[in-house]
Amino acid sequence: MLTRKPKGKVVQFGARTILAKGLPQSFWKDLHHYAMTASWPRFFGALALGFVCMNLFFSSLYALGAALGDDPISDTRPGSLVDYFFFSVETLATVGYGDMHPKSFYGHCVATLATFVGVSSVAIVAGATFGRFAQPRARLLFANNLVIGPHDGARMLMVRFGNERLNAITEASAQLWLIREELTAEGSTFRKFHRLRLTRDENPIFAFTWTLMHPLDEESPLHGWRQEEFDQSSATLVVIFSGHDENSAQVVRGRQVYATKDVRVDHVYVDIATTDGPQDVTLDYANFHDTAPIAAASPPL
Repeated sequence: MLTRKPKGKVVQFGARTILAKGLPQSFWKDLHHYAMTASWPRFFGALALGFVCMNLFFSSLYALGAALGDDPISDTRPGSLVDYFFFSVETLATVGYGDMHPKSFYGHCVATLATFVGVSSVAIVAGATFGRFAQPRARLLFANNLVIGPHDGARMLMVRFGNERLNAITEASAQLWLIREELTAEGSTFRKFHRLRLTRDENPIFAFTWTLMHPLDEESPLHGWRQEEFDQSSATLVVIFSGHDENSAQVVRGRQVYATKDVRVDHVYVDIATTDGPQDVTLDYANFHDTAPIAAASPPL
């Protein structure tokens, strides 16, 4: 049975799927955004398809001239769409091997237009490709689950993430937000954003791992929540990260969205660090996502 595709834009926000309707959607007006956000296979696939279509268009113009009695290109087989196609490729790419060249006034006019389109396309494609490569992005590894457990005598909501590049990110900062729907005094539902206080929201040099901790005291909007509340809630937890990447000399950013059902109460993260000597430490990222009940493990460093 065929399913009808929903009209609108589908946005995946963590575990929630949001359908936005009523917004004017225009591919051509937001072409730069699509070029920056498309996957690499789709990006190069679109470039290849556009390249073939442009050459088919100009080869059709040459074939049209030949059909009307003109001989636009020299050293081509009469009416050969294949020859006109490869001549168009040479013209758009500004290669100009010389074995084929415009012969008539009509051929020169079409070749001039094709050259202009080719030169413009090279600039646009080069700019879009460079823009994609130049985008500063952090490679962050976020734990699959948040945990609630003890640390330094207090009950904490913790989320662990790591730097997959293992390079120095200086002046790093992080935020933890709770997004949930609440009732206003008028009885209507309103989505509110709560910035959760962290014991440490800055890191001078972030190179390996970082565990954010939010005290679940009386000031916390999550104070007193049990596993049932987290499992049944539709709220969302968002981690936002930014820092200065010393290798690229640019600011890198990252984010991760969790559903409240991803929280494990009375658990801690399994420690990934083992000490091999006075100065040697091994970090086993294979255990990065592992958690354990409080009785079976100790809080991470």
